[in-house]
Amino acid sequence: MLTPDELSVIDLFVDLEPPAVAAIARAAADIRLATGEWAVHAGDPAALLGVVEGHLDTVRLVDGIEQVVGGRGTGEVVGEVPLTLATAFPLAFRASEPTRLMRIEVDDFFTVVAMVPELGLRLGVLAGRRIGGLQGIAADRPEPRALIVGQRWEPRCAEVRRFLDRNQVSFEWINEETSDPTGRWGGPLPSPDDCPVIRLVGGRTVVRPTLRRLAELLGLATEPQLPEYDTVVVGAGPAGLAAAVYGASEGLSTLVIEREAPGGQAGTSSRIENYLGFPSGVSGDELASRALQQARRLGAEILVTRAITRIDAATGHVHLDGGDMLRARTTILACGVSWRRLPIAGLDDLVGKGVSYGASRSEAPNTHGLDVHIIGAGNSAGQAALFFSTHARSVTIISRGDDLAKSMSRYLIDQIGGRANVTVRFGAEVTGVAGTTSLEALEISDLATGAGAVEASGGLFIFIGADAETAWLPPEIATDARGYILTGGDIRAVGRWELERDPYLLETSVPGIFAAGDVRFGPVKRVAAAVGEGSMAIAFVHQYLRELAEVRPA
Repeated sequence: MLTPDELSVIDLFVDLEPPAVAAIARAAADIRLATGEWAVHAGDPAALLGVVEGHLDTVRLVDGIEQVVGGRGTGEVVGEVPLTLATAFPLAFRASEPTRLMRIEVDDFFTVVAMVPELGLRLGVLAGRRIGGLQGIAADRPEPRALIVGQRWEPRCAEVRRFLDRNQVSFEWINEETSDPTGRWGGPLPSPDDCPVIRLVGGRTVVRPTLRRLAELLGLATEPQLPEYDTVVVGAGPAGLAAAVYGASEGLSTLVIEREAPGGQAGTSSRIENYLGFPSGVSGDELASRALQQARRLGAEILVTRAITRIDAATGHVHLDGGDMLRARTTILACGVSWRRLPIAGLDDLVGKGVSYGASRSEAPNTHGLDVHIIGAGNSAGQAALFFSTHARSVTIISRGDDLAKSMSRYLIDQIGGRANVTVRFGAEVTGVAGTTSLEALEISDLATGAGAVEASGGLFIFIGADAETAWLPPEIATDARGYILTGGDIRAVGRWELERDPYLLETSVPGIFAAGDVRFGPVKRVAAAVGEGSMAIAFVHQYLRELAEVRPA
């Protein structure tokens, strides 16, 4: 974490009162970049960054060629113009040497400005100079699409927050800790028993709405527009969104059905470091957000908060909850997997109250200055540890094994070894939790001796593998003993294929129904593999549809 003394090098904070600088330090994430890593990309949402050590190059793309058009050195800030004008970053910033940054997210920035109004005035003046002579511009936040009153650790409130984040809906969170909460809400705050209470643009207020109702009020698609589609994609994780992008771009009428919000399990990954084309890494929800925008722009329909109750293997009809039925010429099963649960007494009662399965980027502010723990030793656990280390006071990885190299990529192990506030505890497991309104402590036991100790914890993030969710599929679709869908040659091997031609690589035991991503038996558990299979599934859809056209009588 950054200290007030370390922030004293930032010109914007010079001569501010010590309590003001302390408030800034509490809100600031401590980011460390290697040479060549990106601090922000063009188009990223507004935030305030300050260079504590090192240097950032300002980079723009001209005719596909990167050009360095300026930079920021120690003591200078980045983000004053986007914050002032409520816009995205117009240019990118990349570390030209090892660099340490402070970063304050937009909501935290305006909370600090409410306590330190002078900071907002200084930023407006700086932005005015930066954009060429504009003076006296007030730093003001864009109006959100929804105001939400709710408690930080109430599970239902956390569910709504995740839903809005992953559906790209801007919102403002209000509670007793918010600066001038009654003024921002426009009256006394609702009773905690009624929360979450949501006020939409236009003034309509709803109390504890279901996610389906909330989606409808916000104008998110929940009803299909057509009675029949060339392909219906089940699930909006990386595989499903890739299928949507390629299907829609190639002229197929494409519908994606997602029971909650786009992103899938990858959407809960705080950082993916080895995805092609993102040299400084990308968060799971950012990747999903970009794919969602791309799919919608190309014409794919994305339904949220809808579940498929049944697929008719004989006709291909897809039955939705609520009694709706669609005709699908082909279906792509990209329904993914769900996190395996830990059988610890009282743990489920604290989910959403400091305990999480997975770790999305939006959870980072809740860990600021806390001691957090991560269970797991795979890449997802390592990525989360690195991400939260820039916010939390300490991060402890708890592993039952004795070596991370058995399940974690070397690049992650090397980076973890370089973070002073990240430790790994081998041969240990969590055997108990404590807390009422939120997680307060963990009981951690040594597997070799059985000895246990209680440690304070401000957050527990669990990465212990996942299981396929395929019990709802018809028996005609073959799966292995663990529920993963068999495709291609595996179908032939178990004697579940009846046509003369060979099944396509991603085709299930029912012709015209395909599977892609983590739900398929034997895939590589990587986001890139899921994206590749989603796009490949569309190629097989085209082949199958051509086959249908050839056998259909004139």
